[in-house]
Amino acid sequence: MSTDWLIKNAELVNEGRRFHADLRVKGGRIETIAGDLDARPGEQVIDAAGLWLLPGMIDDQVHFREPGLTHKADIAHESSACAAGGITSYMEMPNTRPPALDRDTLEAKYARAAETSAVNYAFYMGASNDNLEAIRSLDPLAAPGVKVFMGASTGNMLVDDPDVLDGIFREAPTPIITHCEDTPMIDALHAKAREKYGDAIPAREHPLIRSREACIKSTRLAISLAQKHGTRLHVLHISTADELALFQPGPIKGKKITAETCVHFLHFDDRDYERLGFLIKCNPAIKAAADREAITRALAEGRLDVLATDHAPHLLEEKEQLYDKAPSGLPLVQFALQAALQRVFEGKLSLERVVEAVTHAPAQLFDVKERGYLREGYAADLTLVDPNKPHTVRRDEVLSKCGWSPFEGYTFNSSIVGTFVNGRRVWDGQRVDPSVRGQRLAFDR
Repeated sequence: MSTDWLIKNAELVNEGRRFHADLRVKGGRIETIAGDLDARPGEQVIDAAGLWLLPGMIDDQVHFREPGLTHKADIAHESSACAAGGITSYMEMPNTRPPALDRDTLEAKYARAAETSAVNYAFYMGASNDNLEAIRSLDPLAAPGVKVFMGASTGNMLVDDPDVLDGIFREAPTPIITHCEDTPMIDALHAKAREKYGDAIPAREHPLIRSREACIKSTRLAISLAQKHGTRLHVLHISTADELALFQPGPIKGKKITAETCVHFLHFDDRDYERLGFLIKCNPAIKAAADREAITRALAEGRLDVLATDHAPHLLEEKEQLYDKAPSGLPLVQFALQAALQRVFEGKLSLERVVEAVTHAPAQLFDVKERGYLREGYAADLTLVDPNKPHTVRRDEVLSKCGWSPFEGYTFNSSIVGTFVNGRRVWDGQRVDPSVRGQRLAFDR
């Protein structure tokens, strides 16, 4: 398969600029960005007139469920969904079965991805109450960061020992990323909801149980620990307006404490529980319309630095259970970039800011080597978007193994018409090339 391409007449979006140029790919790398390039023998030429050419999205927060939960998702299916959605690299979470709490389980995930992943990949080391030594000895080139669940989680992944938390923030050799919700507050509110509703807790109660107060209390704790130890902290999936004042606006460069939100917090709000029920049950919970608007503004001003997915698939029959058994999480990667770009069409975010939040910022935050930008010499991870081709989501096109999407029936203004990973076209707008394999992300630390 060719890794030599000439993409002509595109509108490139990169590092705060939009400009028309041609882009040449040679041997899987961006060789030249310039005007009026002539095709060479053997090159495949794409006329991208009317299209946006973006650096491929780097999703720093996904759950692909492998190993241990492959009845609902796996690396092969979810990475193919990434390719169809313009995501060229992902960073996957440690709460698999077994969880990635040591070097061996971490490397086993890398080995599996090398066999099956359609796009580039990296895996976080997890934290628990009893793996501080494994975190202390982690090679900083082996993982993008250490994931700390400072709220409810599954298995052995909840870190609630204050001394262990302090030690992790003191000694982690990579950035720490946190899920911030306060478990005792959630448990108390859950008990009250059960007193009122019994087993039939309605979906609309979820943002009241997983409350804004639980989020902000835990986020404050994470920030206080990071400030105490000078830790590089990244707070995941901000869902409330209340937390935004804890973070500074402006460029990500130089920040020790950063934050991100997710595409579903820009797209849905608590009015959607009536229509979608537990399909949009996730942790932290989707909250009010005012939170959605405040989060969007905070992303626009750089108070929130990164936009990701928290892609977390479950089967429909699992989601159709009662509240206590219906699992939290949404499949999102296939339509995440289109959902983000919808805010551009609405006039709420600039195209340049979306590209910064989904590509440049995660590359910079995690020291990703030679990816995340349209730069000569960088890996040719590219996404072509047609801003004039509306796309209505259908269930039969969903590539995630769970087989459904919360966006079904919604019409996006744009379509993803091409995705390139290391110079190979993995998505042509219609199908994923099953022969393409991504590469392990390298970190320049």
